[in-house]
Amino acid sequence: MDLTIPNLRHLRVFLEVAACKSISQAAPRVFLSQPAITQAIAKLEQLLQAELFERHSDGMYPTPAGSVWHNRIRRCLDYIEQGAMEALKNRSSRSHSVQTSLLPLLTTTQLKALVAVSEAENFSIASRNLGVSQSSLHRAARELEQLLEVPLFEKTSTGINTTKAAKALARATKLGFSEIHQGYYEISALQSREVGKIVLGSMPLARTSILPSVISEFAKQHPKVGLNIVDAPYTDLLNHLRHGDLDFLIGALRFPPPTDDILQEELIAPPLAIVGRRGHPLEYARQLDLETLATYPWVVPRAGAPTRVFFDTLFTDRGIPTPSGLVETSSQILIRELLLGSDRLTLISSHQIEHERALGLLRVIPFALSHTRRPIGITMRRNWQATPTQKAFLDMLRNAAQQYDDL
Repeated sequence: MDLTIPNLRHLRVFLEVAACKSISQAAPRVFLSQPAITQAIAKLEQLLQAELFERHSDGMYPTPAGSVWHNRIRRCLDYIEQGAMEALKNRSSRSHSVQTSLLPLLTTTQLKALVAVSEAENFSIASRNLGVSQSSLHRAARELEQLLEVPLFEKTSTGINTTKAAKALARATKLGFSEIHQGYYEISALQSREVGKIVLGSMPLARTSILPSVISEFAKQHPKVGLNIVDAPYTDLLNHLRHGDLDFLIGALRFPPPTDDILQEELIAPPLAIVGRRGHPLEYARQLDLETLATYPWVVPRAGAPTRVFFDTLFTDRGIPTPSGLVETSSQILIRELLLGSDRLTLISSHQIEHERALGLLRVIPFALSHTRRPIGITMRRNWQATPTQKAFLDMLRNAAQQYDDL
C-alpha cells in the first residue's frame, strides 16, 4: 500500500469542503479556485482509491470513507498545530493570532524534512533516508526555520542537534502522520481489502505468555495484515510509542506510569519465583532463608526494571546486603543458559519458564515470595484511536488474558 503523506494544503481543502458542503463556498475560505479544489479532492480520492464525497442537489456529503478520512485528518492537523504552537512558545513578541496565521503555511515537504533530520541528526543521512538531494532537504528545513522564526537546528562537531522547538514539532508531526496511516488502513478495511500492519513493542514477560498464541490466531483471521514486533528496552519502546512509531506496548506495566500521556491496562499478573537449574543444591531445600540465597550467584534484570526492584527489596527490606557479582541482562535466552550451566539463581515470573519447567530444565526454588505479582498489560498513548483491526488484536489479547486467569 502507498502510504504517501498528502499535501497538507489539500488536506485542509478537504476539511473545508466537508464543513461547507460546497466547493464554491469553500473556495474563498482556502483562497483557491473551484477547479483547483476539485483537482485537489480528485488527487486525494485517487491516492486513497475511494470516493470521499457524495454529490447531492443540496450539497456534498462525506461517504463512509470520507467520514473516516475526515476524522483522521482532523486529528492529524490538530497534532501538527499543537506541535507548532509548542515550538513557537519561545518566539518573542508574537501574538497568538499571528502564530496561528503561520500554521496553514506549513508544508508536508518541510515537516518531512524536520522529522528526517531530527531522527538522523545529520543532513546527509537524512537526505538518503528520504531519497532526496541534500540541497533540497537543506532548503526545506531552512524554509521551515525561517517561517517559524525559531532556531530548529544547531551544528555540532558530530552532526546536528535539534532544539527543544524542533523536537516538539517533530514529535507532533510523527503523531499526525501516523493518523494519516491509520486512515489509509481504515479505508482499505471498509473496501474489504484489509491490508497494512500493526507495530507493537514487546517486553520479555509478554513474549513467553499470551502474545505468541494471540499472534498465531490473529494471523489466521487477518492474513493480509502484517505484524511487526519490536523488541527493545522499556525506555526505548516508550519513546517510540510516544512518537507514534509503535501502536502499543505489551509487557510489564510501570507504577506509577512514567508519563501523563500514556494509559496502562492490566491483563494478567503472574507471580514471581526464584528459579535455578534441575539438580540445583537448593532444589529441595527446606526452611530456606535469605542469608543462604544471598550466598549464591544471581542473574537479574538491569536496574530500573520492576523485577529488579523486587529483587533488591527482597534483601534490603530484611537488612541483608544485595548479593554481589550480579550478571545483569534482559535476555531470557542468556538467563536460561546461565542458569543451566551454573548454580546461578534468578527472580522471574513463573509464567515465563513454563516451557523450561515442562522439559525438566529449570526448577522453582522452594522459597515463598509474597506480594510479588507482576502486572503485565497494554500500554497506549492516552489519545490514541485504534483502527478496527487494531481493536481486534487488542480484544484477542484481552480474551487470552481472561483464559489465562481462568486456568
